[in-house]
Amino acid sequence: MRTYSKALSVSAFALLLAGCQLTPPPAALKSTDVPAAFTAPVVDKAAPVWAAADWWTKFNAPELPALMEVAMRENLDLKVAAGRILEAEANNTIAFSALLPSVNGSASATKRGNNTTDADTFGAGLSGSYVLDFFGQNRARVEASLQNLRSARYAETTVRLTVQSSVASTYFTILALRERISITRQNLDLSRRLLAISQAKFAAGVSSNLDVMQETATVAQQQSTLPLLIEQEREARYTLAILLGMPPEGIEIRAQNLDGLATPTVQPGIPSDLLLRRPDIAQAEANLYASHANVDAARAAFFPQIGISAGVSWSSAVIGTIFDPASLAWNIGASLAQTIFDGGTINARSQAAQAVQQEQIATYRSTVFKAFQNVEASVGTADAVTQQLGFITEQERASVEAQRISELQYREGTIDITTLLNTQQSMFGAQNSLVQTKLSKLQSSVNLFISLGGGWSQKQSDDTYVKQLDWFPL
Repeated sequence: MRTYSKALSVSAFALLLAGCQLTPPPAALKSTDVPAAFTAPVVDKAAPVWAAADWWTKFNAPELPALMEVAMRENLDLKVAAGRILEAEANNTIAFSALLPSVNGSASATKRGNNTTDADTFGAGLSGSYVLDFFGQNRARVEASLQNLRSARYAETTVRLTVQSSVASTYFTILALRERISITRQNLDLSRRLLAISQAKFAAGVSSNLDVMQETATVAQQQSTLPLLIEQEREARYTLAILLGMPPEGIEIRAQNLDGLATPTVQPGIPSDLLLRRPDIAQAEANLYASHANVDAARAAFFPQIGISAGVSWSSAVIGTIFDPASLAWNIGASLAQTIFDGGTINARSQAAQAVQQEQIATYRSTVFKAFQNVEASVGTADAVTQQLGFITEQERASVEAQRISELQYREGTIDITTLLNTQQSMFGAQNSLVQTKLSKLQSSVNLFISLGGGWSQKQSDDTYVKQLDWFPL
């Protein structure tokens, strides 16, 4: 019997110690989840590995750095994300305050009387209370709030990278649309010149009215594409203005085409390093750790709460003697509270916390896999668009030359209007395709930089972070 009691006591003590400790978070990734290397073909194997933090300066676009600076300072989505960081910092302070005692002060002055007498009473007091965090519930809540703060910081970085990507892509889109508008106008001028030639040949009786009508249709068709391109360019400027945190009417872009822009590239490192270079992965990790801390807090709720309290008070009829030793009264006490029956609330909260943890494990793995997919797609797309651009450049050069030759032959009467129109449409399509492919190459480069974390490092972010809200006790 004595041996059984001793074993029971040891088991109970071990259970209490287990309740005092915060447990480490579970391993979210399996050994097979992280590949040894990325497999997509790399455009330039001599390119630097990983992205630089100022990657947008590599495009040789004079206006882009200033636009990016304004966006990083004024973008409203970033301001919302920054506000959420401040909110998370405040919640972290609230959680930490539970680890400290609560002290309250009081003072009073009372006057009582009747028709014949009156009396004054003055009082002052201090009281304090403290809940012992013996089972780690408050520490687990602090840990959860710290992880939520990390999550908010990493979410702000994700928003920052999204804004950077959008600013660069939208800026390049504006220039591409302007170049396409210019091409359309040039081809419209060409079509009008050919229409004049057709009309002159018809007037001279060397061609039919069919040639005139076909060229007239071509002029109308090209005219019909111009208003939409102009509207798309205007809407792209409005989008860029919103990204810069300003009204749509306040934006002005000087550049008119994609000429002179560089298309920088970069290589990915090993996949395991990506886990520390993508803020969305870091955010998913922080959410997982926060959910695990909530599991610890829910587990600690099964154990009793132990509290201590103390207080002193002074009371006197004369304010000048209120702090005399004779006016002093004090108290000290301890308490223990344990839930006996709550209809299963504590158990249900624990189960809910464990379920959330399982959700966050799956979310973390999914985020990692999607990040690998994003890098593979970005690297592969950059290589494919580079190859495509080479072929379309040759197509555009050949189609321009074919148009020049066909116009001469039409003037001389050696080809008909159908051949001329086909050649003209081929050139127009090739010129537009070239601009759109240049834009795709620029945007694929932007996507590649962003998929590799945009120059962000979790270690550097954590090392340089300074809490913005000041709290006097700390």
